[in-house]
Amino acid sequence: MKGTLRYLAGIAGPNGFGSRSTAEQVTQRSFFPCSHLTAIITGGTSGIGAETARVLAKRGVRVVMAVRDMKKAEMVKERILRENPEADVKLFEIDLSSLSSVARFCSQFLSQDLPLNILINNAGVFSPDLEFSEEKIELTFATNFLGHYLLTEMLIEKMIDTAEKSGIEGRIINLSSVIHSWVKPDCFSFPKLLHPIRYNGTRAYAHSKLATILHAKALSKQLKDRNANVTINAVHPGIVKTGIIRAHKGLFTDSLFLIASKLLKSISQGAATTCYVALSNETKGLSGKYFADCNETESSDLANDESVAFKLCTHSHALIHDYLHQSQIHSLPNLCLM
Repeated sequence: MKGTLRYLAGIAGPNGFGSRSTAEQVTQRSFFPCSHLTAIITGGTSGIGAETARVLAKRGVRVVMAVRDMKKAEMVKERILRENPEADVKLFEIDLSSLSSVARFCSQFLSQDLPLNILINNAGVFSPDLEFSEEKIELTFATNFLGHYLLTEMLIEKMIDTAEKSGIEGRIINLSSVIHSWVKPDCFSFPKLLHPIRYNGTRAYAHSKLATILHAKALSKQLKDRNANVTINAVHPGIVKTGIIRAHKGLFTDSLFLIASKLLKSISQGAATTCYVALSNETKGLSGKYFADCNETESSDLANDESVAFKLCTHSHALIHDYLHQSQIHSLPNLCLM
């Protein structure tokens, strides 16, 4: 109740920002010269991702948009360049639900010999009906978590190397959701995440968003153990009127949707927490944390369970390692194995 009242009142948190802060407002004080940064953003063709790309480009960051729809990406790029002709925006194709597509993107990006300071795992889907990826994995989990897990693992050495050479902290941001707190411990099973027995779209979405926080917790520990100058955090953007909400009202009952509609953030407000964690000096050194309304906050007990995080990353690593071996792609570092 306190959180809802704080949101409705637009009350700022300890850092001066809150639910009503916009992405532009929270990036006015960046923690280093943004012109030296390169950021990858997945799912940047609409909504929060497009606004994140626009604001980071406006701040001087080289933006690499990893997208499924190249035509839409060209339109977003054109809008960014109209606002800021000096912006550096590069487009690459990727389908996060396809492990082969993710591996192909990583190969293409790494061949460009660009630095990588920021990785924003933004893309997400909500599937009301049971669907499977080309690797026969439930589509929501494949897209929202597993594809981003592989993406992060294949790019992490580049991020560590960039941070060492530049002296600038690397940052990974996983997009999560408050809906992760709906997941019960006895319902979170890796085999069932891949192949649900009784599919429910809302449950699958919540599971995938819990997984993104657990990934942040596990990888944060491993990066700290390596003394790597790279952090990873999860963020809840808020309830934003994006394609997921518009196209999949099944996330809520009608009554809940009516209440939620009164709490909807603008897209710029929804992108604020991502942009804040990516560029703020106040988040320097923070890793394995969960942010909402541009402030650190608490995630669920399950999301803080190190043993669950370990099991998730162990199973994910094994599954992807087997796939890469079968596809004759180089193996992954054991970063998430605590």
